Amino acid sequence: METSYKGTNKLIIGIVFGVITFWLFAQSMVNVVPAVQSDLGISLGTINIAISLSALFSGMFIVAAGGFADKIGRKKITYIGLVLSVIGSLLIVITQGAALLIIGRILIGISAACIMPATIALVKDYYEGADRQRALSYWSIGSWGGSGVCSLAGGAIATYMGWRWIFIFSIIFALLAMWLIKDTPESKAESTGTFKFDYSGLGIFIITMLALNLFITRGADWGWTSSLTLICAVIAIIGIIVFVKVELKKSTALIDFSLFKNKPYAGATYSNFLLNAIAGTLVVANTYVQVARGFTAFQSGMLSIGYLVAVLAMIRVGEKILQKSGAKSPMIWGALITTIGVALMGLTFLPGITYTVVVFIGFALFGLGLGIYATPSTDTSVSNSPSDKVGAAAGVYKMASSLGSAFGVAISASVYGAIAATSSVELAATGGIIVNVIFGILSIISIIFMVPSDAGKTSNEPSPRSRKSTGQPHPSH
Repeated sequence: METSYKGTNKLIIGIVFGVITFWLFAQSMVNVVPAVQSDLGISLGTINIAISLSALFSGMFIVAAGGFADKIGRKKITYIGLVLSVIGSLLIVITQGAALLIIGRILIGISAACIMPATIALVKDYYEGADRQRALSYWSIGSWGGSGVCSLAGGAIATYMGWRWIFIFSIIFALLAMWLIKDTPESKAESTGTFKFDYSGLGIFIITMLALNLFITRGADWGWTSSLTLICAVIAIIGIIVFVKVELKKSTALIDFSLFKNKPYAGATYSNFLLNAIAGTLVVANTYVQVARGFTAFQSGMLSIGYLVAVLAMIRVGEKILQKSGAKSPMIWGALITTIGVALMGLTFLPGITYTVVVFIGFALFGLGLGIYATPSTDTSVSNSPSDKVGAAAGVYKMASSLGSAFGVAISASVYGAIAATSSVELAATGGIIVNVIFGILSIISIIFMVPSDAGKTSNEPSPRSRKSTGQPHPSH
């Protein structure tokens, strides 16, 4: 039997609800540390480790989960992710100490690794042209918008209802997501022969990422020349070299490096990595206004409201520009506007209220640029990935987001700390911001040279074709 299943608004809502279980609710924990510490009576260091574990495990498993989604079913992996989210959130709701908190955060990280690439793959399979671009816009609203509102939402829920209610809401939205996507046909890549998975590659990758994460997050505390830091750096470097050499020789690899032979996909992924590295700006700017300008944490957070409003408002605008002129133009303009916004925050020589206004405008431009960039970039990566590897390709693309953010924060904070130790905090903030401006410029360059002018134009989209009742995807574009 042949059937033509077309994605619905119900599926889009279900996907968005699934995405915000991580980006909104799980991420809200960064704003409720004092309440959690007071309630559970555990150390600040333990809480910080618990917070970081979600992102770490998401980054480590997201590519593997994307590959599993292609092989055993994208809807099935989405469901597994939602179930893990419910279990992880429930453990946090009932926890009375550190153990269940840490286990819950690990499960939430793995759930995010399942949900993100699998839902992007569902969008690729069940939406065409402008409909797909619209669906990706809402996906981006769930991720970018969720991360923008998580601090305010988490603070409000914790203040008026208690911090555990954050994870109760997460369970509710995960269950709603499962109900909304239940009627969607399964989607998987055509398979011949026995299913194989690169377990050795995953093992090398996990060890490498753990070493890299420790180097990034603990290097400053240990000392950048300490034996522990250097050991982690050596393990990470050797791990990367071994991983690439081993993976290139395998027919079934964890990361298919052939994906990067497609220049539009590579350009979208590289620019995504570099533009996410600008996240270091948030750390530097917030630290500076609190240390040097006397802002409270709440006041510094209020400076970024313009970011939230702009990113939410501009995601659909980026989609419309994509449909009218293709992906390259909004990607370049989005990266440029973001870079200009970041540069404004580096003008630390400005006095009092003037600098406050400039930082507010900078944050707004930051969000405006990212909002314009988000959908065209995601659409370029999705539309240029082979249909039998779209889950794995989406996993690599989203991994670029996580690693870019991690590197950006680590490098920016290190530059800020190094300059502050020998000079003024004003100069330190400017130096940290300049690092992020460089990331923005490199992102623009990668788009200019790797993304073709006709990328994302709906006139180039293939017409919908019939699928098998199991939801088999189209052949590659």
